Amino acid sequence: MVAVKGPKGELQREVLPEIKVEIEGKEIKISPQKETKKTGAFWGLTRALIFNMVKGVKDGFEKKLQIEGVGYKANLEGENLVLQVGFSHPVKIDKDGGIKFTVEKNIITISGPDKELVGQVSAKIRKIRPPEPYKGKGIRYLGEVVARKAGKKVIASGGA
Repeated sequence: MVAVKGPKGELQREVLPEIKVEIEGKEIKISPQKETKKTGAFWGLTRALIFNMVKGVKDGFEKKLQIEGVGYKANLEGENLVLQVGFSHPVKIDKDGGIKFTVEKNIITISGPDKELVGQVSAKIRKIRPPEPYKGKGIRYLGEVVARKAGKKVIASGGA
């Protein structure tokens, strides 16, 4: 078990028994118990996960989503997010552990110390109303380019 504490919060993660984690001064050393293909892959994975934990509790992570469409809007109800995106009812997204929502006009910012959770929550929000290819309405990541399609061609009939 690896636990990391910082100004943005505290994170914990189980480490596989094939991987050895040692703390020497201000360095975290990660090494495999035995050199195999499997432990080599887990070695790199564990290093990346611990790096993201340290970065998350120190600086935090954030993702921004943009809402586009007439009448589409997002509001905060307490700490929960409420989306009105063309359904007959508002869609409520509950605040998961350590996640914080902020809304400015049509931009939703999801932030928190856990990179994995921030990504999952933002993907879950985008999935509610993904951008459609004809008009581009929907929820997209800020800066995401949506492939647009041409609509049906209207053929004008000659005078009768």
